[in-house]
Amino acid sequence: MTNTQINTNHNTAIDAWIDAHFDEEVQFLQQLVRVPTDTPPGNNAPHAERTAELLQGFGFEVEKHPVPAQEVKDYGMESITNLVVRRHYGEGRTIALNAHGDVVPPGDGWTHDPYGAEVVDGKLYGRASAVSKSDFATYTFAVRALEALGLPLKGGVELLFTYDEEFGGELGPGWLLRNKLTQPDFLIAAGFAYQIITAHNGCLQMEVTVHGKMAHAAIPHTGIDALQGATAILNALYQQNQLYQSVTSDFEGIEHPYLNVGRIEGGTNTNVVPGKVVIKLDRRMIPEENPAEVEATVRRVIAEAASTMPGITVDIKRLLMAEAWKPDSRNAELVQALQKHGEQVMGEPVPTCGTPLYTDVRLFGAAGVPSAIYGAGPRTVFESNAKRADEHLVLEDLRRATKVVARALLEMLK
Repeated sequence: MTNTQINTNHNTAIDAWIDAHFDEEVQFLQQLVRVPTDTPPGNNAPHAERTAELLQGFGFEVEKHPVPAQEVKDYGMESITNLVVRRHYGEGRTIALNAHGDVVPPGDGWTHDPYGAEVVDGKLYGRASAVSKSDFATYTFAVRALEALGLPLKGGVELLFTYDEEFGGELGPGWLLRNKLTQPDFLIAAGFAYQIITAHNGCLQMEVTVHGKMAHAAIPHTGIDALQGATAILNALYQQNQLYQSVTSDFEGIEHPYLNVGRIEGGTNTNVVPGKVVIKLDRRMIPEENPAEVEATVRRVIAEAASTMPGITVDIKRLLMAEAWKPDSRNAELVQALQKHGEQVMGEPVPTCGTPLYTDVRLFGAAGVPSAIYGAGPRTVFESNAKRADEHLVLEDLRRATKVVARALLEMLK
């Protein structure tokens, strides 16, 4: 029997195991979706405990790594316990598989229970069903399928299930890396579309507090309207955003920088001149940009706009600086394995590209770990309703992604 025939037989066996256990995989994901991990507030330790319990039911030994409570509180969350499962097969390289369990709150507009994990017409509905509790299932069952073959393997696999992506990852993968709890040779990170992602945007988030002076609305001249000051700042920021349209990235899938004001709050009542307004903004940075220069420009635009409004002062606080993740040629073997098996399973070429999102992968990249983003998801992030009402996962996408990851692991570890 030729090597090609042997490999084909092994892949067929992997696919068959996943098909035979797919109902179990769906039930595993349903149980994960039913435990809320809204961040904020970020009380995520209960989900980690439930996940660990389920993983132990598969015979996996699970390391629980709680982040110190005060550190979590100072960070703005309530509890974080990161999970590590180590599967050692022999001498060789370690491939880590990372997905995050924390997720934004569901918001309004749902027609399905966001924590019901209801399956309708082949789709599983629920917050984090697509991003990224789905890849808790993808990666867990890929490893189970790989081990079910009973073949001699080299190296090992680590499942890294972490709980700080929405706040930037520093107490999720960042914490594991800083404490040397993981030092893999390669990383596959939670996906959200058919493509293999090899680069992504950076993100600067800032909080701008605009100070004026409260006054009775009947005598507004005795106050200084912070909202008018905020309006001048907003207009300046949006004008700056227009300029970004002409700056283009060379990375496929990433177009141009942009700025979004996601939250505004201020004032005390309708009959009071507002004395304070708080603006929270998100500035996405393409890989070609210099983060320090980006931040300096945003601060300058804000300060110049505020200076046109007599009596207005501003405080500017950086909330997050997530640098872009740039392509790394050292991930070629991993990417090629995913592409090869992706094409075989999907029946079509699986391209590589960048994404305008930012992810925890940048932290592994900064630590020198060659990485790729791939997991369960549709053709585009938009299709899944990720971070919107009625987020869902097409279950056949979960099945296919599990097969692709299991096959790729076998190729790299045999």
